[in-house]
Amino acid sequence: MEGTRTRGNEQEARVSRLSGAPLAARLDLPETEPHAYALFAHCFTCGKDVVAAARIARALTERGIAVLRFDFTGLGGSGGEFGNTHFSSNIADLGRAADHLREYFAAPSILIGHSLGGAAVLAAAHLIPEVRAVATIGAPADPQHVVGLFAEHRARIDQDGDAEVLLAGRTFRVRRELLDDLAAQPQAARIASLGAALLVLHSPTDELVGVDNARRIFDTARHPKSFIALDGADHLLTAPDDAAFVAAVLAPWAARYLPKSAEPTPDAGREGHVVVFGKRPSTLAQHITVGPHHLVADEPVPVGDDTGPTPYDLLLAALGACTAMTLRLYAQRKHWPLDDVTVSLRHSRIHAEDCANCETQAGMLDRIERVIQLDGDLDDDQRKRLLEIADRCPVHRTLQSEIVIDTTDGTAIARS
Repeated sequence: MEGTRTRGNEQEARVSRLSGAPLAARLDLPETEPHAYALFAHCFTCGKDVVAAARIARALTERGIAVLRFDFTGLGGSGGEFGNTHFSSNIADLGRAADHLREYFAAPSILIGHSLGGAAVLAAAHLIPEVRAVATIGAPADPQHVVGLFAEHRARIDQDGDAEVLLAGRTFRVRRELLDDLAAQPQAARIASLGAALLVLHSPTDELVGVDNARRIFDTARHPKSFIALDGADHLLTAPDDAAFVAAVLAPWAARYLPKSAEPTPDAGREGHVVVFGKRPSTLAQHITVGPHHLVADEPVPVGDDTGPTPYDLLLAALGACTAMTLRLYAQRKHWPLDDVTVSLRHSRIHAEDCANCETQAGMLDRIERVIQLDGDLDDDQRKRLLEIADRCPVHRTLQSEIVIDTTDGTAIARS
């Protein structure tokens, strides 16, 4: 297996001598030690770098799960001829990919399959004893479903033994052996004896694989099993939010079935523990993890790519959120009729000489303008008191107090 291993900005090529054609793969790793490894199987005639696979893998790494995605034989950067492959060879490729992970890293405990890749992981699960959770995305209940993609060529394939078929804008040679292999798959029996937790994700409006396939898979499988509807998503999950939702659901679901030793370290979810890291040296975008939560910070175009709020935006957001929470808690304790709190903030730099109430008389100062809107049947005294309480919110006090920031070299600590 030939592939790319990525952790943050580092890339390392690896080659493993396994039987069969070499498989091109990419291993997406979290910034910290993975607490689980997942194996991702892409859709029919797609590849490891299809948008949905890349987005889901990236989102899972942000949740501490490493993901190996690879090209099936005859596709993408993998060796071999597509015309010589079939569903059974896809199953074998999954077994080889799992062997590679087991030899160099750790065996996959999670299998994820998209479309026909979903059918493949259901069929291959018995080959990988370490698997604890299997997730399918828009998967057919029967792999023969893909025959409908080239039904108009079926007679020619039966007569001549093969045919050139146009799929997703590309031409592929489809042989009769593929059709025979698909027809011979005992898929229902495999699903019934899966031996792992199952998550079925499917769009009710899937235009290629009807949602009835999800029902058949779910009904055939034994517990534990779950079904999540991907409302409004298309088959290829082309909308970024759909892929992000899949990952957001998949990670905590799979964690229920992984060994306790595979759970994140206590620090990962500890309050106040924030980790910020960049993924590409060519951009300013920074990924922020706060326990199980994920944020992105960036700068506006043209300095950055505007993929998230700026650091000062996040600072204002912290002050605004703390202000609103503090006022709501105070009003609740007093049983005051406060319905909603809206806090608007703006940051600017001003000359110290323009600030009549500031101790600093020279140079520049940071100024935060905060406007608080209080909705509810409050009297004037209550409104005045709430505005006074706003200055007591913890973040407000932190910003106005002396702050000590200790900086150490984390690289040196890691090497010691």
